[in-house]
Amino acid sequence: MLAQRLQLIEPGEPAAGLRLRIAVATQDLKSLNAHFGSARRFAVYDITPTEHRFVEAVSFGEVSNESGSHAKDGDDRIGPKVEALAGCHLLFVLAIGGPAAAKVVSAHIHPVKLSKPEPIDDIISRVQAMMVGNPPPWLRKVMGAKATRSMDFLDEE
Repeated sequence: MLAQRLQLIEPGEPAAGLRLRIAVATQDLKSLNAHFGSARRFAVYDITPTEHRFVEAVSFGEVSNESGSHAKDGDDRIGPKVEALAGCHLLFVLAIGGPAAAKVVSAHIHPVKLSKPEPIDDIISRVQAMMVGNPPPWLRKVMGAKATRSMDFLDEE
């Protein structure tokens, strides 16, 4: 299974500071509306607490049919998708199977399963709000790998 990539190339360096890269399973590049295995596309965005930028769309020709049956031996449809999402911190999906979730997690990508379709812009807004507020533990863990830690408290003796 071959991935096709459409990347945006912009001049200059991205702004410094806290940034998360997210991927959204989508059929139309507008909404989260796909299961991991059946997603024809993944929309990838860089998100800061105040801005977001579309980075790329990754497309796949062959996808699962959501029947729950496993592919024939040698027909790996999970590995190429996980490899295509390398560098992402969060993956938003409607559903993801156990073996696929295990591969995503081992690639240091945190899968987030939402219960119903919603616009990508709404997901981005929610992630931005969590980045500036008191993030839930799973997001603090993801952000911890990116954020610098202060050891100032050690100087207070």
